[in-house]
Amino acid sequence: MSDATPDRLVRVQDNLVEMTKLVRVAMVCATEALLSADVHLAEQVISDDSAINAINASIEQSCLEILSTPQLTPKDIRMAVASLRMSTTLERMGDLAAHVAKQARLRFPYVSVPAELHETFAQMGNIANAIVERTARVIETNDLRYAADIQAEDEVMDAIHRELFGKVLDPTWSHGVEGAIDVTLLSRFYERFADHGVTIARRVAFVVTGENYGVSDLAAAAETE
Repeated sequence: MSDATPDRLVRVQDNLVEMTKLVRVAMVCATEALLSADVHLAEQVISDDSAINAINASIEQSCLEILSTPQLTPKDIRMAVASLRMSTTLERMGDLAAHVAKQARLRFPYVSVPAELHETFAQMGNIANAIVERTARVIETNDLRYAADIQAEDEVMDAIHRELFGKVLDPTWSHGVEGAIDVTLLSRFYERFADHGVTIARRVAFVVTGENYGVSDLAAAAETE
């Protein structure tokens, strides 16, 4: 193994953490833009997505170079491959935040979310924020207790997503087809954002333990440490 490989892997890890910070800001701002019809903030989120994409490209290049290094340890290989995949997943999370911002921009000067659902989407935004914060911590520390927390937050997000489907399909829904489409799409963006956080947690669990864990097994992974 090259003496430089551990340092390069640490830099990749640092870049992944930096990506999570940018993704977190993006989703927080996108949610604020959505609920306040702030088109300028929405435009900023959309524009800033290029910075997330740039870090993703840099990580991909670094990981490919590391994987071409001879005599890597099994854990180094796991870390490089997992980092490559985590970077792509974080890039997709940034895209989802941009999708929320684009929806806010699309309906400006109106708010895409009916008033009675503002609190629900604020809650989804808070859950997304908690997930990406824990994502940064699990990447930085390899502490799988954060992975278990991400799984728990994802389950709450899934429940809200199902509840919103029920509301738009209810005969009492009064916001028309366009309103139903907006709410359904937005809910899906937040639900997928949370799912990606779980995917990253599973990748970290693989690096730490060498085992592939299912979505429902992350709590068990944390208990094995």
